[in-house]
Parts: sequence; C-alpha cells; structure tokens
Amino acid sequence: MKKNSGPATALVANESGDIFEIEGYAAVGMAGDSLAPLTSKNAIAMPSGGELMRLPGRKPLLYNLEKGRFETLSENPHRPGETIYPVAAFNSPGYVASLTSAFQETPNAQSLPLFSYAAVGWRHGFQTAALLIDSEPRQNLKFMKPENVWRGIEAMRKKMPQNRLRKHLETCATTYGCPAGKNFFLHRYEAPLPSSQVCNARCMGCISLQASNEITSSQNRISFTPSPEEIAEVALEHIKGVPCAVVSFGQGCEGDPLMVWETLESAIRIIRSKTRMGTIHMNTNGSRPDQAAKLFDAGLDSMRVSINSAVEAWYNAYFRPLNYTFSDVKKSIGIGLSKKKFVSINYLNCPGFTDTPQERRALHDFIKRLPIQMIQWRNLNFDPKRYLDAMRDAWEPENPDALKPEGIKTIIAGIRAHFPKIIHGYFNPPKEKFKTQTSTRRHHE
Repeated sequence: MKKNSGPATALVANESGDIFEIEGYAAVGMAGDSLAPLTSKNAIAMPSGGELMRLPGRKPLLYNLEKGRFETLSENPHRPGETIYPVAAFNSPGYVASLTSAFQETPNAQSLPLFSYAAVGWRHGFQTAALLIDSEPRQNLKFMKPENVWRGIEAMRKKMPQNRLRKHLETCATTYGCPAGKNFFLHRYEAPLPSSQVCNARCMGCISLQASNEITSSQNRISFTPSPEEIAEVALEHIKGVPCAVVSFGQGCEGDPLMVWETLESAIRIIRSKTRMGTIHMNTNGSRPDQAAKLFDAGLDSMRVSINSAVEAWYNAYFRPLNYTFSDVKKSIGIGLSKKKFVSINYLNCPGFTDTPQERRALHDFIKRLPIQMIQWRNLNFDPKRYLDAMRDAWEPENPDALKPEGIKTIIAGIRAHFPKIIHGYFNPPKEKFKTQTSTRRHHE
C-alpha cells in the first residue's frame, strides 16, 4: 500500500482541547447532507499556517472502518465516559475548502465563531479537504516576522506621525494580526486603506459588526473616516516603495467604501495627481452603481464585488441589504466592465451550497451576462450548518436534486471549461498582471 493511500484517521478533541486520533475510524467531511471519508482523492497535506479548532456543542460524525458505516459519537469508544468533540481546520489563505468538518449539533449548541471549518484527519501528517487556488505568498505568515513588522511600524511613525489611518493600521497588524496590515509595514504586495464606518448590508458573517449576542465580531470597525490627505499619504508611501503595488479600499475592519465615496474620490484624485503607478482597488458590495462610476472616472483601477450566490434570494438571505438590490450589484459590475476596468467577484464558498447544480447554473448565467475577469474563491467564515439552513429557509428549489452537491472541484473545473479566460485566485492582482487580460478582452469586444 502506498504511503499516502487509504482513509485518513479521525481526529477529535477532549474537554481540555487536546486533539488526538480515534483508531478504527476514518475522518469524515460533509457537503450539505452528503458525507465522505477523507482519502487521498479528496484531501491534501494540511498547508503550513493553518490552525486546528475544537467545535463545542457538537458531536463528531466519523466512519467506522470495521462496520463500514457513518456513526455519530458522544464519547471516546476506546475510553468510555470521555466526551469528545469534532475538529476542523482553518486553512491558510489561497486554499478553498472542499468539504467541511462533519458533525451533529447538540440541542444547546451555539453558533460557531466566524471561521471556515474544513474537514481534517491524520495520515502521515494532518490531511485536510482543500484545493490550492492561489499559490502567491501574499499572506503567508512565515514571511511576516514580528520584529520586521515592528521595525516597519517605527519607520512609519516617523514618516507620518499625525496620520490616523497609519495608526489604525498598527492596530490591525498587531492587535488583530491582519496580514494586509502587516504587509503595509513590511512594504509588500497590497496595502489596506480602510475608510468607512458604516455599511448598507447586514451580512450574516460580518467580522466587524454583529447585532447577534450569539456571534462575536472578530475585530472592531474603524471609528473614524480618514481624510483624503491621510488616505493618499498612506497609499503613496506604499506605491513608491513596492513594485507592482496594490492599495485597496474595503477591508474587514470597515463598512462598505461606497458609503464614503466622496472621500475616496478626493483621495484617488490626489494619488493620481502624484503618480500613475500602483493599482488603486476597491473591495465592495457594489450597492451604489452611480457612485462606483464616479470612482472609476477618478482613477479607480479595479473592483472586487462580494457575493455568496448568483441567486437573488440566497444573496439577500446572507447580505441582508439595506436600500439596495441585487440588481444594483450587477449594475455596478456592468459599469466597471463597460469602463474597461478589471472586475472580479469575491465568491464566498461553502461546500454543500456553492457546489449545488442550482447555484452552478445560476453562476454560469451570471458570468455569461457579466463577463468578469476573475473569481476570487474565498471560504465563507460562518457556521456551515447554520448557513445552509438559512439558505434553504430563504428558497429551496422544487427539485431536491438541485441541491445535491457536485463537489467544489467539479464546479471550478466546469467554470474553467466554459469560461477559459476567467482567472481563478484569492488575491487582488496588480494592474501589471491583469493588463494583458484586459487588452485581450478589449480586442475581443
């Protein structure tokens, strides 16, 4: 038998948080109601930088190798009376979960914190159900040594001592461990430009503002709107010191940047009056197409629009928009494309939902109507079972087969086949990389 063949052994955790194997049982991943043992066909060696998590209020669902069946366990079969819990992997950026950790909720289970929960097991090392979608080391923590981050912080304090945005990014980099914040102080890749205190969506998985007492925000939202001059100072510092630099509005520590579009428009004009270098990018919900158009005209180079689904009912169930519609989102994308800008979608992925036939058909139709240049595959940081329940409550097709998972790998392969020009990745590319792609599309149009 080959070293990496056969099922991965199940991993569980005890009350103390110790993680260990359960011999005789295989690790199991789930996609909606579908279950599968982890094997060399659906799991890879867990990437460096990932973390293992115990899932409280839940029972592990494992595969009994001797009996050939799935079983939900309340206690360690080798140590009766010892309560055990499921274990999941929070994988490094650039990897897409293809199966979530399999579990059954207990009656008093609370919602899981805002992470993604990939299936994980043990076979000559940790194995996880994930696919590599972007190999760029932009957020690889091994290149972000704390001493180098602090050295960069000290340098920026001297260069822009009064800049409030610079100070906010210090908190992002040190208190919250934000890789984007760290990259600014390390003079690498993409620098964040958080600017908006407010948002016109109430996303289920918002990491900076949660009304629910059951879910805790991962970080606090920015408490001020920086001036155009403060934004431009940070952006220009990054652009002048980093080859193929990207500076971006719309971060996890803020609301939606379109809510402060006038400030951003002024900042963009200041930046572009000083340099044509660098990529000015915006991550947004795309809710205000007229304002997005003004930012493009001011010099915005690219835009990434977040969606969890190409079906309006499912989009609404997750984003819970205020005073805008899914049609506004699509209009913003269309405006960006009409102005020859680079437009991508931040496609929030959840196995058992993203890989259903109904969502696949809707996404294909979406791309046909709006030929975006890139899909950024991002793992949905939300309790997978609660998410699927919410989506089914919002709308469930009459045909049950429409919600039978086909597999994330199959969905991605289908898009590659039908839309070969689309870039698949995780990070916002600089314009030097997408220039050729845009030129090709212009010629085609």
